[in-house]
Amino acid sequence: MNVLYDRDAKEGLIKEKKVAIIGYGSQGHAHALNLSESGVNVCVGLRKNGASWAKAEKAGMVVKEVHEAVRDADIVMLLMPDETISAVYAKYIESEMKEGSCLGFAHGFNIHYGQVIPRKDLDVMMVAPKAPGHTVRSTYRAGGGVPCLTAVSQDASGTARDVALSYACAIGGGKAGIIETTFRDETETDLFGEQAVLCGGVVELIKAGYETLIDAGYAPEMAYFECLHEIKLIVDLIYEGGIANMNYSISNNAEFGEYVTGPKVINIESKIAMQEALEKIQSGEYAKQFILENQAGAPTMISKRRQMAEHPIEQIGAKLRSMMPWIAANRLVDQEKN
Repeated sequence: MNVLYDRDAKEGLIKEKKVAIIGYGSQGHAHALNLSESGVNVCVGLRKNGASWAKAEKAGMVVKEVHEAVRDADIVMLLMPDETISAVYAKYIESEMKEGSCLGFAHGFNIHYGQVIPRKDLDVMMVAPKAPGHTVRSTYRAGGGVPCLTAVSQDASGTARDVALSYACAIGGGKAGIIETTFRDETETDLFGEQAVLCGGVVELIKAGYETLIDAGYAPEMAYFECLHEIKLIVDLIYEGGIANMNYSISNNAEFGEYVTGPKVINIESKIAMQEALEKIQSGEYAKQFILENQAGAPTMISKRRQMAEHPIEQIGAKLRSMMPWIAANRLVDQEKN
């Protein structure tokens, strides 16, 4: 597998294009601002006077309604939530895109599962940063970048790969590394990683650890620090130099506990559950479940969000974080801006 960098791409190619970023959420604001600061001609396409319109204007972006942004664009990057992309594409984008332009995604879901069927005259590319949008933005501002996956599912012009690589460099990916893949592989590995490890697995592990200590009579403040707050400290060490780097930094006692207890908590049953999750992703069963959930108005997600907000770990966490003002001062997520 090749890892590509700025030197491997036609970095100036993207500066010859007009780019329309559709959506201004986590990924949308990061792509738009990073591209703009890299010298790319960018506009943001949004719902007139929607929640993000003022945020984008305040950030200095040119903002247009979606169909207007699309008409003049050489590249239309769809950075809305996965569940809204197909409807917006069908209603506002498909008929407005000029012939021979490029349709872009930051996640392969809608192409891989057939929710968007692009016109045959369009290039179809993916540039998927391997980080939340707020990290894509903060890392770029610090002079770096996050790794990106790129893919091409339709190459009508013969230049889609070059455009994808140039785009990835303009948002910072060329500094960290760009890996070429397929829409299928990006979609399935991304969904699996989120569900089994990064979001689903980690969150449930944190909650289970916290609840175990609380049930045993320990103070909620202690349980919070041990099972949630220190996650960042450990993950930062792993991010910096891998698992061995983390083990070098922690105590021998902690490292020994990792070896004797970790496999009992995350065990063969956990791996079987992971394999089942992957099979549902590969077969499309999970995609169907997600699509039906949103067609019904997302009742499960709304309920789960409410339950999580009411969980004691969120209550004690808000109290403890308020005692550490430097966390808020250096926050990645500012809901008033992005």
